[in-house]
Amino acid sequence: MTVRSLPAVGVLLVAVALAAGCGSRDADQPNAAPSGPSVSAPAATGSPNASITLATPATAGGVASPPASPSPPASPSAAAQGPTQRRPASPPPVVLPQRPAGAPGAKQVVDAFKAAGLKVPHPKDRSVDCGPDGLGLGCSELIATDAVTVYVFPDEISASDIAETWGGQSYRRGAVVLNYLEAKTPAAERARYERVLNALR
Repeated sequence: MTVRSLPAVGVLLVAVALAAGCGSRDADQPNAAPSGPSVSAPAATGSPNASITLATPATAGGVASPPASPSPPASPSAAAQGPTQRRPASPPPVVLPQRPAGAPGAKQVVDAFKAAGLKVPHPKDRSVDCGPDGLGLGCSELIATDAVTVYVFPDEISASDIAETWGGQSYRRGAVVLNYLEAKTPAAERARYERVLNALR
């Protein structure tokens, strides 16, 4: 090696030393923090109960979005409620038998009593009681007063059977029966009602 090469060797050594020094300084600098969720290190006290906290994801405005609320459960009454049930149709009206031709109607008998000056207070048409839902007597017409009750039957046989059942508390002429069971008419005055009934055509 000649004397001329010595300066060149020194320059080379200085360059290598400078390069090594720059590398060590880069290694000592900390890396940039990652842009993900941050993790907090345990406390310096070394306590075993130290916790790790994860950062909550933020929205575009920088505010954490709240958790989605669950949808309300379906109402049990809506599920238990079945199809609407229709009410049963009302039963047909009771059809009463017709009174026989030529027999006076119950109202006609009551009007004849009133025209004759006999008492017939509080007359009430109770013909509905003739049907199966009422007394079931099978009569055609029925008008009750506080003095006497007038029944008209579809035939004389039915009227006779009922009159016999009521015994001395009734009077029959044809298909018409006068009943005194619930009346306030004294026995002495009953003959007057019966005479008026017999006079009817």
